[in-house]
Amino acid sequence: MTGRARSPFARTLGLATGLVLFAAGCASNAPQDTLQPQGPEAQRIHDLIVPVFAIAAVVFVAILGGAVWLAVKFRAKDDDDFDEFPEQIHGNFKAEIGWTIAPAVVLAIVAFFTVATIFDLARKPNDDALKVEVIGQQWWWEYRYSFDVDGDGEEDQIITANDMVIPAGREISLRIKSNDVIHSWWAPALNGKKDAVPGRVHPLLISAPNTGEYIGQCTEFCGLSHAEMRIKVIALEPSEFQAWAEQQIQPFAPTADSAAARGWTAFASQCSTCHRIDGMTDPSDKINQVLYEYPEVINQVSGNAPNLTKFMTRTTFAGAKFDLRLDTEECRALGVNWASTEDGIAQCLNEGDLGAWLRNSPAEKAMYAGEAPSPASRGMNNFNLTEDQIDDLVAFLITLQ
Repeated sequence: MTGRARSPFARTLGLATGLVLFAAGCASNAPQDTLQPQGPEAQRIHDLIVPVFAIAAVVFVAILGGAVWLAVKFRAKDDDDFDEFPEQIHGNFKAEIGWTIAPAVVLAIVAFFTVATIFDLARKPNDDALKVEVIGQQWWWEYRYSFDVDGDGEEDQIITANDMVIPAGREISLRIKSNDVIHSWWAPALNGKKDAVPGRVHPLLISAPNTGEYIGQCTEFCGLSHAEMRIKVIALEPSEFQAWAEQQIQPFAPTADSAAARGWTAFASQCSTCHRIDGMTDPSDKINQVLYEYPEVINQVSGNAPNLTKFMTRTTFAGAKFDLRLDTEECRALGVNWASTEDGIAQCLNEGDLGAWLRNSPAEKAMYAGEAPSPASRGMNNFNLTEDQIDDLVAFLITLQ
């Protein structure tokens, strides 16, 4: 061997430095970066944690620096030095009072501003806040709106999934709950996280100051596909949000296209036990017409699957794991109305992932443990659809605008 061997400390320091540099370069654009707040609630949290982190850094440096200083100053000089103790300061009244009071003062300051921020974030919503019910499911998020969309004096109901669409610049009052296990809703740029607990309702306020997409994640382990239970909040201009809401309450309009008609038949036979499409009837099929007039007859477990009404006004599917609208600059520019034209569908429909999902969804997203689902399992089964049935279903889903 040539040269001088590196000490264990030097090797550890070099490895740690390399790991830090590697981690720092992992994401050039991190949409879930909690240190880049956008909404006022997230900004309040940021205004709290930055000085707290600064105080923690000072304490860390002081304690670690003191420990290193003591270790160096009182290190053993030789073998005989191990038997001698440094001068003890036990009983030094001023020192003991000082290092008792100083941490108490620091903690009291941090506690004061922490409690003030908690009360500020827990305030009641404004009178004109838009109310949205958020329901955690395994493994996707359902959003329910109830307000007078068309100005007729009666509340309209909008049920959607995966994408939460809101007006920019307006306060949004969320009522978060769960249909099964504990989940946690978190869009870091808009506010802190809030658990979704079965049998309870947890309030949360968010507000997006600018139009755009705000990405989040379920942050409470909730089963096999917890990591694939994603969140997308889409903030629109108020006029665009109004147009979106008006589109959502338009009744289902059947198409005369033969492929779509065959897709409707496949949907009714394979999918309608779990999925709902509000207002969908088939005038040529009196049996199915009766079933959809009385949805509890056919939708036996529909509370556990996304409502597919206006499916093509969404940008994601399968718990927001996959893009329904291709994530390109041109397609993003089309917004939530990307599928309103045939050119938009031809250019932006992610038919590859949608087809793969219909072909064998458990292969695309973890649904249940084992070879076959148990009766109580969540998630979509593999229905062994033929390629023709898949093509027809895609043709039918395209009509849900």
